[in-house]
Amino acid sequence: MKLKMLTIAVTLASAASIVAVAAYNGEQMSAVIVPAVETRGPQYPDVAIVEVARRDYRATITGHGEAKPRYELDLTAEVSGQVESLADRFETGLEFEKGDALVRLNQTDYQQAVASAKASVADARLALLEEQRQGQQALKEWKRSGLKGQPDSSLVLREPQLQAAEAKLENAKRELEKAKRDLGKTTIKAPFNALIISREVQPGSYIQAGSKVAMLYSTDRIEISIPLSGNQWGNLPPLNSLGNEQWPVELTSTEGNKQWQGYVERVEQHLDSASRQRSLIVVVEQPLQKANPLYAGTFVEAKVQGRDLSELWQLPASAISQTGEIWLVDDNQSLFSIKAKKQFEDSNYVYVVPPDGTEYARVVIRPLNSYVQGMYVQPVVEG
Repeated sequence: MKLKMLTIAVTLASAASIVAVAAYNGEQMSAVIVPAVETRGPQYPDVAIVEVARRDYRATITGHGEAKPRYELDLTAEVSGQVESLADRFETGLEFEKGDALVRLNQTDYQQAVASAKASVADARLALLEEQRQGQQALKEWKRSGLKGQPDSSLVLREPQLQAAEAKLENAKRELEKAKRDLGKTTIKAPFNALIISREVQPGSYIQAGSKVAMLYSTDRIEISIPLSGNQWGNLPPLNSLGNEQWPVELTSTEGNKQWQGYVERVEQHLDSASRQRSLIVVVEQPLQKANPLYAGTFVEAKVQGRDLSELWQLPASAISQTGEIWLVDDNQSLFSIKAKKQFEDSNYVYVVPPDGTEYARVVIRPLNSYVQGMYVQPVVEG
């Protein structure tokens, strides 16, 4: 009986323990807070935008061209002869002033030609004097003859003979002038202030008339032909102002490390057959005397200040897509595109004509090819 009571007591104690443990665990579980599930809307891609409004700007016209000398000449000999001497500084890369002697040819034959021509002039002058005397004598004889009227032939008074003698003297004088010119041409001179680009003769060599002696570039100024599109011409000030007022032009080497100041000297009045564009001619005076010499053959970028333009958007150059469109974000955060109407551009920005009635806009800075009309985005203002 005692054993049975002991077993019941143990059983009751075990049951009480289980109930106590279960109650404790229940309290601990009730203390744990279950987080609420957060509901989020759809996620849209971020796009960088710039906020733009209509403003007034002064147009900058940008073009490119090659610096070229005003004159580029293949200097040739006008007479034949042996090269007797060259100027000491007649070397490539060196400069000469107009009239400086570059080459001297042997003059012996030409000096002889001058002497011969002088003798011919003297002979012709003597022949003319004799003919004049004979003509005077013929006239006296005609008068003493007592014949009335004029002689049947002009030969009687030796008029044709006198005219022939006068013509021979005139021809002899012209031959003398030519001989003197040829003698002078044995000294080959620089026809303008020039830079020696190449030299084609050596002392002792024999050259024919028409042979190339040297290539020369003029040094007084550099000219750059800048072809412009029709739209660029429209952004320039009046053409009479360009040519008459020496309109300033900023020039920069294509490497970007050198600059020069030039001016508009004239405008071309024809279209280039290849580019179908008209050119602006920019001049830089005394190019080799600059702190940074401007050499012929240098490729430059030219910037010309144009006229004032009103109500344009200034956009980063990257805002124009590969298809020439601008992508904008509307009030519903969706994309739409318009065709870009570029007015002009500079090194950093492009200036476009806004759509009618649009004062303010949010423009995508770097549009992607994957964009479609009505696509929702998350605009992020940059800068």
